[in-house]
Amino acid sequence: MKPQSMKSGAPPLCVLKFGSSVLQCDADYDAAAQEVFRHVRRGEKVIAVVSALAGETDALLAQGELVGGNGATPHAAMMARLARVGELRSAALMGLALGRVGVRTAVLDPHEIGLEAEGDPLDANLCGLDNAAVAEALSCHEVLAVPGFTAVHARFGAVTLGRGGTDLTAVFFAARCGAARVRLIKDVDGVYAEDPAENPQAERYAELDYDAAADVSAGLIQPKAIAAAKAANLVIEIAAMGAGEATRICAAPARKAPARPVRRLRVALLGCGAVGAGVLAHLRSRPDLFELNPVLVRRPEARAHQDGVRFTDELGLALSGKPDLVVELLGGADHPAEIMARALSGGAHVVTANKAALARHYDALHAATREGAARLAFSAAVGGGTPILEALEQRGGHNGPVRIEGVMNGTANFLLDRLAAGDAFDDAVKEAQRLGFAEADPAADVDGHDAADKLSLLIRAAFGKAVDPAGIPKDSLAQADPAAVKAARADGLVFKQIGVCELSADGQVKAEVRVRAVPAQHPLAGARNEENRFILTCADHSVQTLCGKGAGRWPTAAAVFADIMDIHRGLSEPEKMEFAASEPSRAPALLRA
Repeated sequence: MKPQSMKSGAPPLCVLKFGSSVLQCDADYDAAAQEVFRHVRRGEKVIAVVSALAGETDALLAQGELVGGNGATPHAAMMARLARVGELRSAALMGLALGRVGVRTAVLDPHEIGLEAEGDPLDANLCGLDNAAVAEALSCHEVLAVPGFTAVHARFGAVTLGRGGTDLTAVFFAARCGAARVRLIKDVDGVYAEDPAENPQAERYAELDYDAAADVSAGLIQPKAIAAAKAANLVIEIAAMGAGEATRICAAPARKAPARPVRRLRVALLGCGAVGAGVLAHLRSRPDLFELNPVLVRRPEARAHQDGVRFTDELGLALSGKPDLVVELLGGADHPAEIMARALSGGAHVVTANKAALARHYDALHAATREGAARLAFSAAVGGGTPILEALEQRGGHNGPVRIEGVMNGTANFLLDRLAAGDAFDDAVKEAQRLGFAEADPAADVDGHDAADKLSLLIRAAFGKAVDPAGIPKDSLAQADPAAVKAARADGLVFKQIGVCELSADGQVKAEVRVRAVPAQHPLAGARNEENRFILTCADHSVQTLCGKGAGRWPTAAAVFADIMDIHRGLSEPEKMEFAASEPSRAPALLRA
């Protein structure tokens, strides 16, 4: 299979495969979505290839034998049609899980992307792919979710690729689309010299050549997939969910990996509102990696009992035992900043989504990271699940961003949409509060303070300049003329609250938050409710548009937990940081001592 690169200048492409060993139940799609999001936030486009849930294909085949066998051999083509059902269902579930965390995803079946096979209907081999259809889908989505194990056949219509065929699907996509990597996510963190379930001291390989991998990985990787990778000289990574390290199967001699114990971090979670509850769910899903302190809440007595989770309203108890990591989700500015600064100075790493605390106390918090040799991560503070801070770092350097404009407040989106529909301003605010889009005091969103805080952080990340958010000029939505907002729609215009910052040739920064009308076809015009959109213009005149959910429990919790996992990988593998210099880094959002 000869690689056919995607469009020149496109983001790097990663193919991830999720097999039935890691998709055991419906809840596992959440972890798989988090794994995909990890690659999206580093600037990669992703093709997520999925197997059926564990046991589903065997159940379908058994059902086919029962209904169609009756002592005779069932029709192979009919059995293939039946067996593929689990993968089709799984791809749709993956798309739903990714949509919940705010990742734009297209779910496409084999016939929609010309994924063709030849040979036996129950053990076919892939032979064709419509690269143009794949490229088109990825041009307006971050992720393409596709079913593995199945393809279309000129004679039989639908066929399957044999046991473990999802591995082959992933390798085929990577080879045909010129992917930067194909990573097969398994229930083990690589290929071992012996079965680690039988010998806990078994050694893991860092690298293996294709022939050796075929010998030692029996039952772990489909042999046809290894042969296809060898023919394409394609590197396969075998890794566990959330792991930084992997076994690389490539044209290289076998090399063992050093033993590395998994470190379990003690975590203090401060705040358990909508976002905090989502983060708590993520932390509880990985008891192998995290141990929870009592969770800080206002009213612990009102909290439903959760196995293994204690709640407290005492900050000292929440921070007891010298936690390795503090997750701050309290809201407010000054007091949370004090808590974070003390934690950082004392050597605890901190993850937060608190843009107000960061914008007002950025320098003090940065100084605390140096004092305590700790890390501060805050990618959720701007854009929620939209990886804007990561994008700024990836586009840094001589031709880095010189202008950023964005729709970055969901409450403003909702209110302006209601004004365009003819609502009075006060009625629109009451409806936003009823639906949870606006706080009891909506001033931060309405008057542009929230957007100004975010602009201040974007300016730090993009231009390295300190701009006080209080000094950024702002328009208030309360001053918008409802009649003018409504009339604009008839003229093909849409009112939006837009934050803009720009770096001039002499190094000066201009920033403002304005409520203005843009044409309906403008990239920012389509943002609705919690969606955020950003346009980056770089010194080389290139333009990048980013879209995603900027608020809500699951998009924001996904970004917070992604920061948590980055820190865990960095501590477990300090010499091999997840965002090393050779790969896209995210230094502005992950301050290093």
